[in-house]
Amino acid sequence: MTSHLPSPAPSSTGLPAPRRRTVVLAAAATAALAPIASLGASAAHAAQSAPAFLHGVASGDPLPDGVLLWTRVTPTAEAVPGSGLGPAVRVGWEVAADKAFSRIVASGAVTASAASDHTVKVDVRGLSPQTPYWYRFSAGTAVSPPGRTLTTAAAGTTTAGVRFGVVSCANWESGYFSAYRHLAARADLDAVLHLGDYLYEYASGGYPEARYTVRPHEPRHEIVSLADYRTRHGKYKTDPDLQALHQAHPVVAIWDDHEFANDAWAGGAENHTPGAEGEWAARAAAAKQAYFEWMPVRASIAGTVYRRLRFGTLADLHLLDLRSFRSQQVKVGSGSVDDPERTLTGRAQLDWLKAGLAGSDATWKLVGTSVMISPVAFGSLPAHLLKPLAKLLGLPEGGLAVNVDQWDGYTDDRKELLGHLKDRNVRNTVFLTGDIHMAWANEVPVNMATYPGSGTAATEFVVTSVTSDNLDDILHVPADTASLVAESAVKAANWHVKWLDMDAHGYGVLDVTAERSQMDYYVVSDKRRPDASAAWSRSYRTLNGTQTVERVHQPVR
Repeated sequence: MTSHLPSPAPSSTGLPAPRRRTVVLAAAATAALAPIASLGASAAHAAQSAPAFLHGVASGDPLPDGVLLWTRVTPTAEAVPGSGLGPAVRVGWEVAADKAFSRIVASGAVTASAASDHTVKVDVRGLSPQTPYWYRFSAGTAVSPPGRTLTTAAAGTTTAGVRFGVVSCANWESGYFSAYRHLAARADLDAVLHLGDYLYEYASGGYPEARYTVRPHEPRHEIVSLADYRTRHGKYKTDPDLQALHQAHPVVAIWDDHEFANDAWAGGAENHTPGAEGEWAARAAAAKQAYFEWMPVRASIAGTVYRRLRFGTLADLHLLDLRSFRSQQVKVGSGSVDDPERTLTGRAQLDWLKAGLAGSDATWKLVGTSVMISPVAFGSLPAHLLKPLAKLLGLPEGGLAVNVDQWDGYTDDRKELLGHLKDRNVRNTVFLTGDIHMAWANEVPVNMATYPGSGTAATEFVVTSVTSDNLDDILHVPADTASLVAESAVKAANWHVKWLDMDAHGYGVLDVTAERSQMDYYVVSDKRRPDASAAWSRSYRTLNGTQTVERVHQPVR
């Protein structure tokens, strides 16, 4: 629902607030609600002074003239996430040009109710380009912590640079979100790009095994219903490092499979049992509804997350939805990864992406993709390493060692897209990827069989997981032991892979200028410790016009 609010009243200092057009979008939900079996004791205790803002604040999808703001209010002690309980409550919001909130530039109020799990989303417009703002919410006498956000450069504007934090794959049970804390502490980021697996759907002790679980999920069972997904989102949003990340920077997010269920596709998922867990369409709808309620993300076409953001003339950011339209993953003996009737993107999304890349006048075309586009053959690995990697990557236990959940399982879509980049001479395309729980720096060959002679269509930077298990976690061995053999074997069989790290957890920082796009990889010291430190690991860059990857021996900062 969109409404135009009057100009804000003068601030508490008596200064007149600038008159600005403000558009407010309040999220609404219509699906049936199901009460959860038990209330989180800690959340219920903390909400005794309700209304309260227990899940922090967030902003996302920045534009030259606006940004999306988010919070969740707990109106009464029993109104915990997923409960369907609690009265509607009026929530005020303010946006200021200074952190002291002495210069209010936009304000208004919306209603939070059980229909939207008491979440609030406000789409503020009328702001100035490339400008920091501070925002906060209020309900009754309660005031949320303040958040800081940043608008993007105006269309057609030349900007010296843009810098993103880049993260993916944060499993609550696998460890603490220290990577988020270290990104929150950086004052030099324009936004944080989250490439999916923001949360995980498994039952407690399902992944990783119970004996390796650092902290338990809520609810403890696998999430299936709308109430389940809401409760799990709510649990994640209590993490102090995640709250700090959202409070410090606008977040640009896409989903991958675990926001739904493992290896999700348009008609089901590997981790979904029809009948026992209901119909897939109902589960997917519940997952999407909870996602859009709890995330600072604008829904795009038909409620998906594929959309495009611009950062002046320097960069376009094309964000993909690789779960809503894809064909089922091929199983060994049941189909072909090369079948042109199978799709990863869906026809409409692929056409949209091709048109956006070819029609872009930006120096850099960044593509946020939840799964790796670079082809990778794993068959050269020793058997004792291929088995744990098969578990990690979803490789078939027999036949070709190909990750069929990635673009490798949908080669016709990839061939069409890369051929389009080559035929239309689209330069400076950089894929930014998560999912695989490893860090990679790749050149994306036009034809892997004839690389490097056939040239490259793009480059790709893959970030490792925030906490989700990678090779050393699965083998339960020290880092940089077994993985060194596996990494060498992969690079020997895949010349376009310039670097990979199969063990580390952390984040990336992508720095984009007219001359180059550089990814700095950072690792945390121990995901099982909430006070883990972070350190720079490696850096790789793509120079303007080269379509190649080269190592850099220091980060941009």
